[in-house]
Amino acid sequence: MGTFVCGVFAGLARFGFAVPNHALSKAAWHGVLMLPVFFGAVVSLERAVALGGGQHLLAPIGAAMGGALLLAGAPPALTQALLLGAATLACASAFTLLRRQFALHLCVLALGVFAWWFGDLLWLLTGSALQAVPSWVAFLVLTIAAERLELTRMRPTPRRARVGFVAVIAFMLAAVAASPRSPDLALRVFSACLVALAAWLARYDIARVTVRQRGLPRFIAACLLSGYGWLASSGALGLAGAWSAAHPWHDAALHALTLGFVMSMALGHAPIVLPALTRVRVAYRPFLYVPLVALHAALAVRVSGSLFETFALRRTGALANAAALLTFIAAMVASAAIARRDRLTVSNRR
Repeated sequence: MGTFVCGVFAGLARFGFAVPNHALSKAAWHGVLMLPVFFGAVVSLERAVALGGGQHLLAPIGAAMGGALLLAGAPPALTQALLLGAATLACASAFTLLRRQFALHLCVLALGVFAWWFGDLLWLLTGSALQAVPSWVAFLVLTIAAERLELTRMRPTPRRARVGFVAVIAFMLAAVAASPRSPDLALRVFSACLVALAAWLARYDIARVTVRQRGLPRFIAACLLSGYGWLASSGALGLAGAWSAAHPWHDAALHALTLGFVMSMALGHAPIVLPALTRVRVAYRPFLYVPLVALHAALAVRVSGSLFETFALRRTGALANAAALLTFIAAMVASAAIARRDRLTVSNRR
């Protein structure tokens, strides 16, 4: 959590906001702290818990240690080595899952972890975190896609749809692999895959059904479906060249995906994932929609600032995004407190 908070403040520092000196000194590492460190640790921790802990916990520990060293001011090479080691261990855990049960969604999950590993290797070899961003982003996209694909078993999809899904994933991975040598073409292919995947998920995800329910299922579905809209938007911007780091719309394309898509998924799944990882129960309450709506509204302002080349809008949107993320943390703490109170009330009645 410390890495996440520092990463958020480091992002604000890049817009000239007054932040703690420690976060200011890490402004250049904002992307690294958020993508391979924080999300790498969280995703690998989730897999490790599913596999029963033990040696599988070494991957999230390695990623967390890499982030801690970066925050402590150690040479980046140490973080690079630890992240690569963590991703290597996570790959081993993913293949352990595959040996237990060979399934398409587990193959996609393993390929996502491999994308994390490939991005870490690129950063180590080139020293450029920017070159690794497409790989790190693909890691998150494929992880989410794999989890959603698994749930399609509750609502079977046509064979042609699954073939289409595999084709999109294959082209995406090929584009990521080619991005260091042919960035313009590869990133446009990557962008087209984002649009295609968003369309596939919007068409076949079970969220189309659960959004008609009530309570937590509807909230999760709202997070998912709104996230798919941002995923498509990121891809559409990328087709115009925005996934190139030098493009004026790059910030819009990158954060439409990482904030609009990935964080929407995180908000939706947090009430389920948090208890599984920490054994802290969370109670669903409608106020969980507050950070979700705030996140999307702030992101819309930020993206508009990029599209219209208005720095003030981008800056305002970035600050509002940070506020939305901190509001989400507060909402989860409140939900956990409500769950604890309800549990104590039931116990006292007995």
